[in-house]
Amino acid sequence: MSADLKAIASTNGISRIFRSGTREVRALDNVSFSLFEGKTLALVGESGSGKTTAARILLGLDTPSAGSVEILGQTLGTLKNEEMRLLRREIQVVQQDPYSQLNRRHSVQRIIEGPLLAFNIGDKESRKKKVIELLEAVGLEKEHLLRRPHELSGGQCQRVAIARALALNPKIVVLDEAVSALDVSVRAQVLNLLRKLQQERGLTYLFITHDLGVAHYVADEIAVMFRGRIVERGTREDIFKNSQHHYTIGLLASVPLASPQAEKSNQELVQTLPSPAEGDACLYRTRCAVGIDRLDCKSTTLTLTKGTATHSWLCHMPKGS
Repeated sequence: MSADLKAIASTNGISRIFRSGTREVRALDNVSFSLFEGKTLALVGESGSGKTTAARILLGLDTPSAGSVEILGQTLGTLKNEEMRLLRREIQVVQQDPYSQLNRRHSVQRIIEGPLLAFNIGDKESRKKKVIELLEAVGLEKEHLLRRPHELSGGQCQRVAIARALALNPKIVVLDEAVSALDVSVRAQVLNLLRKLQQERGLTYLFITHDLGVAHYVADEIAVMFRGRIVERGTREDIFKNSQHHYTIGLLASVPLASPQAEKSNQELVQTLPSPAEGDACLYRTRCAVGIDRLDCKSTTLTLTKGTATHSWLCHMPKGS
């Protein structure tokens, strides 16, 4: 991203290892990224790539095994309880399931004003006024105030969740597969809403998704994750017009296209290859038609290659080589 932009949050070489008996699972391996004020970073990858673990660590819901996280100049893990509580006002989350993240026993008004009550903000009248303003901001109406989640559609529930996330006027919103459970037409409406809110409020988004099509629509910068590593990152144009890592190319080939002929061609590019082999320098080697028989892909340590100021990848034999 441009040097003129201000990074307001960053992860610095974070790793996360889960242990079960003698077995270790490395969910994250030396992952670094930054969130820039008013911009959207999309973490993209298949299930198990580590993107949600990275989001949980940024939110302070999990602790890295190594590395550090900074948010608004403060380092997580060094803060006292009250300092961490206050910092949580600045970073909120919207999750995937529009129903399970809302308390079914509470009204919409009670759900949205929950954060205001938790921080003892305002009185009853001012909180209600704030809730109505938030409802209108997300495209709902005053008549929804006393409804409960089971009386709302999935899209309406997600709008309520977004309104709740905005109640404390945060600077950062983490969107963890926030549209993947919605119907296609509703998904487009919610994505448009998120873009509108970002422009109006100067919000910074971390968008977790497995869908490159969604990432293309919302993101300024994209980081592609595979087996706990960022294998390629760059601007939206870098990733979609000049992708270098073969995993990214495979993901792009799986994006649905409007043309049946192009779709058929892309399906032929997607390869079904063995699962990654533990111990390989490149964990993608056994899925990669280029690297599967290369000794350096198996044994030579990978280092980040910086193609341009905005575009880098983790690959011995990128597309452009």
